[in-house]
Amino acid sequence: MQRRVIIVTAVHSPSAHHLGDAYRSLCQQELPEGWDWHWLIQEDGTSGDVAPHVPTDDARVTFRQGRRGGPGVARTMALAHADGDYVKVLDADDQLPAGTLARDLAVLEGDRSIGWTTSRVLDLLPDGSTVGFDQDPEGGPIERGAVLEHWRANSFRAQVHPATLFARRELVLALGGWMALPASEDTGLLLALDAVSRGHFTREVGLLYRKWPGQATGQAAHTDADEREARMAVVEARARALSECRWQFPVVTG
Repeated sequence: MQRRVIIVTAVHSPSAHHLGDAYRSLCQQELPEGWDWHWLIQEDGTSGDVAPHVPTDDARVTFRQGRRGGPGVARTMALAHADGDYVKVLDADDQLPAGTLARDLAVLEGDRSIGWTTSRVLDLLPDGSTVGFDQDPEGGPIERGAVLEHWRANSFRAQVHPATLFARRELVLALGGWMALPASEDTGLLLALDAVSRGHFTREVGLLYRKWPGQATGQAAHTDADEREARMAVVEARARALSECRWQFPVVTG
């Protein structure tokens, strides 16, 4: 029986035309024998603009729609159909370099004490060139709480990128999926995972993060100071509350 890695993508009309590039990057992935991927594309809304860009001739692709609630709500709704062991984030306008899924999978299959992985990111610019980040951490395990403390001490910037998350499905479900926020919902999940589980960072490039005028993080609303302050406050409060509850993964009984 095939085991599955679930790829979760939230999409809305402005980013739909990038789905073809995301799909081609998935088709380049090679997984170990007995494994395959299942791409869950969840539209944030019910327009007619997204469906034409979905590869309907591939049985590994599932497309659904729902009322608008933002990308966090769309991704969490997609979890209703996540029939695999692991969940991988892929934004509609981003791409996975070859080898990414296999590397992520190897980490979590090889060490039960690790609940999630992240990897290096290159910004993909409109002219096709790429730009890296010169302050990536060392590769290897990330101990519980390390991401939160770095994020808090560095103007709410994590040392690892939430758009590269690969995590155990049961752990994502236990944490309630993505936060119901207008933005930073993926940072909220990253910090929640960090609060309850060891993670891992891979220094090999695991994401091409597209920079383009229509991306949500480039809009003025994303940088509104009052809203950003509120988002950061609730993201931190949840992470600290989880840490103080002393529940952690893996659960040790007996």
